[in-house]
Amino acid sequence: MTILELSQKRFSARKYTDEPVSEEDLNYILEVTRMAPSAVNKQPWKFLVVKSEETRKQLQECYNREWFKSAPLYIICLREPETNWIRQEDGKQHGDIDVAIATEHLCLAATERGLGSCWVCNFNVAKLKETFPHTGYEPVAIIPIGHIADDCPINEKKRKALEEITETI
Repeated sequence: MTILELSQKRFSARKYTDEPVSEEDLNYILEVTRMAPSAVNKQPWKFLVVKSEETRKQLQECYNREWFKSAPLYIICLREPETNWIRQEDGKQHGDIDVAIATEHLCLAATERGLGSCWVCNFNVAKLKETFPHTGYEPVAIIPIGHIADDCPINEKKRKALEEITETI
């Protein structure tokens, strides 16, 4: 599958089967994530794999949605603010950008393996930090991963026309 095909196929999956994600698939996804680029190669991230029943239930308390509970596996994407690259001119921190790049690598790798994923950013940050404390890191996103249920809703991809988002100068 080409990158374009992966991009067209990938969507925010919001319903999963109870079939576990294989270790082979998980390791592949994590390796693709690891290979993502970051500013000045700082790699200011950590990815917590949440798959035991106990930790899944704890995480589900941080984002209480029925569809979210159907995922057999989650990856919490964390940023390490102290090590992310900061642009000198204006002080812009690039850690969120770096984590976002790696996270989308993760989602595209899941798609390539026939799995679904979804970016979750609207979680209870304080509860997540309390439940999964990692000093020096802050949560950016939670990515549920799993086999997509047959009745999973798939919204039509609505994208602006290329002419609306690009300009040649």
